Amino acid sequence: MAGGSGTRLHPLTKSVNKHLLPIFDKPLIYYPLTTLILAGIQEFALVTSPIEVDNFRKLLGDGSQFGIEIRYVEQSKPAGIAQGLTLTKDFISGEKVGFILGDNLFHGIGLGRQLAEHQNVTGAHIFAYQVRNPESYGVVELGTSGEIIDLHEKPKSPPSDLAVTGLYFYDEEVSDLAASLIPSARGELEITDLNRMYLKKASLEMTVLSKGTAWLDTGTFEGLHDASSYIRIVEERQNSKIGDPFEAAQNQGWI
Repeated sequence: MAGGSGTRLHPLTKSVNKHLLPIFDKPLIYYPLTTLILAGIQEFALVTSPIEVDNFRKLLGDGSQFGIEIRYVEQSKPAGIAQGLTLTKDFISGEKVGFILGDNLFHGIGLGRQLAEHQNVTGAHIFAYQVRNPESYGVVELGTSGEIIDLHEKPKSPPSDLAVTGLYFYDEEVSDLAASLIPSARGELEITDLNRMYLKKASLEMTVLSKGTAWLDTGTFEGLHDASSYIRIVEERQNSKIGDPFEAAQNQGWI
């Protein structure tokens, strides 16, 4: 998902889609793309606004340089994250889906292998991360035995410090379920409501990402700066690349 208007990042995003902004030495969109490549995914649909499609196509082409296929889906008006799963219904066409937000950056040892385990997901699988400010995110509410009992979108009084990250795996039902969503008070199809549907069917599972995994939300000025600093420091100290789709595709043996 690389749509939206990026209003929190104005004026940076008044002329450039936020997913094309630099995170140290690479455009932001490279990082979520690499995450899904490491998970073993080769067929992609990138959802963005009509005026941005050509810019993404100029950067990514058809994906063949990474050993993948990319098609572009236009989102004429931002109407929520879950809308991306209705716009791509023909692309999904009965397949299981890895779904990631274009401004989420993940990094951790063995993360690709961990994600690849969910390629044959039944129901839905979400990933949570312990944060200091859960009120800024979707939050998981747990029962006495540690089971998920509810999900809350940016609650004023968070029931836990577990934020739902922008990475999801869904089964073949996801497009139909997303299409049945009712817009929220802010006029959007909420991903939290979609995940709650799976919860009601007792088919929602969760992995809490370890503290050895970094999850960075780059939707704010501070987030952009922190992500760039993190990538620079780790790449220079380890003499390695993070979020490089070329390297990830080579590791997969696709190119």
